[in-house]
Amino acid sequence: MGAQNGLRTVSESLAWARAAIGAVDARVLLCHVTGWNAAALIARGDRALSAPLAVRFEALVARRQQGEPVAYLTGEREFYGRLFRVTPAVLIPRPETELLVELALGQRGAYRQPRVLDLGTGSGILAITLALEWPESTVCAVDCARDALWVAMANAARLGASVSFIESDWFANMGADRFDLILANPPYVAQNDAHLQAGDVRFEPQGALASGPQGLDALGQIIADAPAFLEEGGWLMLEHGYDQAAAVRSRLVDAGFVDVESWKDLAGTERVSGGRRLRREPLP
Repeated sequence: MGAQNGLRTVSESLAWARAAIGAVDARVLLCHVTGWNAAALIARGDRALSAPLAVRFEALVARRQQGEPVAYLTGEREFYGRLFRVTPAVLIPRPETELLVELALGQRGAYRQPRVLDLGTGSGILAITLALEWPESTVCAVDCARDALWVAMANAARLGASVSFIESDWFANMGADRFDLILANPPYVAQNDAHLQAGDVRFEPQGALASGPQGLDALGQIIADAPAFLEEGGWLMLEHGYDQAAAVRSRLVDAGFVDVESWKDLAGTERVSGGRRLRREPLP
């Protein structure tokens, strides 16, 4: 792209990119490069795109053509109304994960100052969102990947969220801490699933996606270990695959959880399952 191709204006540049990567991605990338919103692209369509911006835009379009996710190219993705920084060290936030936030916030009437744990925090979307939406809560976020924790901590600082961060393989470094609510969006894709080699997923950290032959290894480990870190009556809520709800509910029951239930996302898919740690009644 450039003067030699006659693609000098904003509208011409956008048309060229639209043919290569589609209208939505082209608009997002040009907004990112110029710092303008979509309305400004239209209003300034006849304006010449400077050579440095044209070079940057062409490079991003080429990378998108190779399959790199737009979120990694722009370095950000929206979640629950806020922009979060993302890098290839973390999963790209997905809208279905907002169901975990809604379910957690649904417990506000039961707790005044809850202690909340976000397992496998990644970019920190769950922990940070809850800390901001539920300021009375005390939120701790853990991840075994140090690079992911750096991303999450940067997001917390930029968004002004009070969250403590711990490098830990699930509960391994949690000591004797107990929580009223434990949330997790762990890896839950089967390790040989063909989707791992398709689309944007190819570029995401595989360790945050796949977990065992049926995708249930991490879910099973969290369910088995969580009771030791939950207050009596505390909730464990887990995001899982579209076809895993029954298996997750069964494991929750086997681990002694009560009020076990699954909840559907906006697409009507059972996306989150959870239960409460059984309260022990005092002896007479």
